[in-house]
Amino acid sequence: MDGGFSARGLVDQLEYDEFSEEDAIAAVSSLNVDWNHQAALKAKQYLSMEGFSHSGLVGQLEYDKFTAAQAEFGAEAAGL
Repeated sequence: MDGGFSARGLVDQLEYDEFSEEDAIAAVSSLNVDWNHQAALKAKQYLSMEGFSHSGLVGQLEYDKFTAAQAEFGAEAAGL
């Protein structure tokens, strides 16, 4: 996976694509994904488009439904 999705964000996307919440959660739960890595990818995507402060980037990642720990990891991995 290279899109930088959070687990909850991916569940929401599957629900938007008309999968049931139960099926979406089961699908995401079956994946072997490093969610910290996904947060780092998303952070790098954001930084390639515009400038962020550390706290601003963490807040944006949390808005994207990464956990606080994943958001912090992502911002640090992206160099902030």
